[in-house]
Amino acid sequence: MNYSYLVALTGSGGTVPPELGVVRRLVRRGHRVTVLADESLAEAVAATGARLRPRAGAGFARDTADEIDADRPDLVLASFFAFGAMVAAQACEVPFSVLIPGVYPLPVEGGPPPGTGFGRAHGPVGRLRDRLVGSLVQRRWDEELLPKLNALRADFGLDRLAHYQDQARLARRQLVLSSAAFDFPGQGPDGVRWVGPILDEPDWVADTSWTQTDGGDPLVLVALSTTFQRQTDCLQRISEALGQLPVRGVITTGPAVDPAEIHAPPNVTVLRAAPHREIMRHASLVITHGGHGTLMKSFAADLPVVVLPHGRDTADNAARVRAHRAGIVLPRTATPQRIARAVRHTLRTPAHYRAAAELGRAIRQDGRGQALLRELEPSPERPDQVGERIYSVRELES
Repeated sequence: MNYSYLVALTGSGGTVPPELGVVRRLVRRGHRVTVLADESLAEAVAATGARLRPRAGAGFARDTADEIDADRPDLVLASFFAFGAMVAAQACEVPFSVLIPGVYPLPVEGGPPPGTGFGRAHGPVGRLRDRLVGSLVQRRWDEELLPKLNALRADFGLDRLAHYQDQARLARRQLVLSSAAFDFPGQGPDGVRWVGPILDEPDWVADTSWTQTDGGDPLVLVALSTTFQRQTDCLQRISEALGQLPVRGVITTGPAVDPAEIHAPPNVTVLRAAPHREIMRHASLVITHGGHGTLMKSFAADLPVVVLPHGRDTADNAARVRAHRAGIVLPRTATPQRIARAVRHTLRTPAHYRAAAELGRAIRQDGRGQALLRELEPSPERPDQVGERIYSVRELES
């Protein structure tokens, strides 16, 4: 049986490819999918076979409610920060689930406070640290997000929430598009499911190619953020570091940085885009800002990493890399000499390769699995996944 899904997407960076990967998988299964997103994603959405409904307003709530009225979906899927879509779905009594393309970003019992870059606590001092810092993090996010969220909920006739994350926890499922093997263990709330990473390449890489250069030196891939995070200087220092080593470097700048801004030594090639998965088949190491997608692809290729976190979720990702000993973490301000030492050390340390390969086995297994579709599609064993179909006014009138 085929179903109808409304997918509300935020952002334009590294979260988009895995979220569109979910859309692509649903379309391939024969389901009808509408994507509510910015017009800038029109080409990428069209490539999945889904229908685009461009966002008209600054938020998602009214657009989501209008789309629910026009074409009553069986399930709404919302990006983690698409609170308006969640509110509208709840108010319209349509079940919704949340897509989380990364490590789980909310507090869990026994885990470090999200957003801090902390490793797992050890002993009473560490647990005290987590409680104190966790309360400060909670207060900061609530001060920033909760007033507007509760005002929006009031507009839709819904009760106030105590904390901003309570909106996501009202979802039928929180679907973590990652591998539990990479994340820190902890007691998460009911409804959280690790359904495996989606390793699809971004749409802007689709028409690119890459040819392996001659030479026996190790190949090092450099991939920082696809959105602008003031990474040009960091890319330049990485380029200079690779120039000091007997390696072949490939730097992909992504849409945010012009390759001409990077002055590269003879052993380094700078490209705007290239198929990372193809390069990784020949590479020995990846240097990255710690984006979740790049890390998952690197480990899936059994490659260790050198991470220079650039903010957002990358500090938390780097903490997990460090805990697994699957690479080396440096500050984003590291000098070319320090970066070169880290690259040289990683290339010469078999333990990093063993740790990356161990993660890789789990990630490949999770990436091949059907856990995501099992959570999205109903079955005799799980009949509640999309809920009972409620017809829209337009369908009843027709």
